[in-house]
Amino acid sequence: MPQLQPGQPVPDFTLTAGNGENVTLSQFRGKYVVLYFYPKDMTPTCTEESCQFRDYNAQFENLNTEVIGISPDDLKSHGKFAAKYELPFLLLSDLDHEVCELFGVWQLKKMYGREYMGVVRSTFVIDPQGKLVREWRGVRIKGHVEQVLEAVKEAQAGVKTS
Repeated sequence: MPQLQPGQPVPDFTLTAGNGENVTLSQFRGKYVVLYFYPKDMTPTCTEESCQFRDYNAQFENLNTEVIGISPDDLKSHGKFAAKYELPFLLLSDLDHEVCELFGVWQLKKMYGREYMGVVRSTFVIDPQGKLVREWRGVRIKGHVEQVLEAVKEAQAGVKTS
């Protein structure tokens, strides 16, 4: 499947959140959405990334922007992760990695000489009409959340963010 390009509509999907609620992307129409894909709850880098989104969540909310995390972890894991780190946003469970595949973030990875399939840390900003504004793939944590916040501000101001 070809990757989405900025300006294209993002395909709708429904996943279950850590709180047991079914969440559909299109229910956030009228808001910006920051969708971040991460490999695994409770791991150091994923925890750091999620806590940074938590720390900036009020600023995203002030910009009419919903932050949503997605990983292949189960609901119980998401519930524990969100509770332990006081994450104020939804964590969606993509057990079958269908949405990860839809966004092209389920890929072959290598660690310590071993190959396996997993999530490539990635973030997507979606506009209130459901179109892709900006994407980051193979994310490095340092400064990333600030870049995403700036991209939302630029999108709202009508500035080209590519």
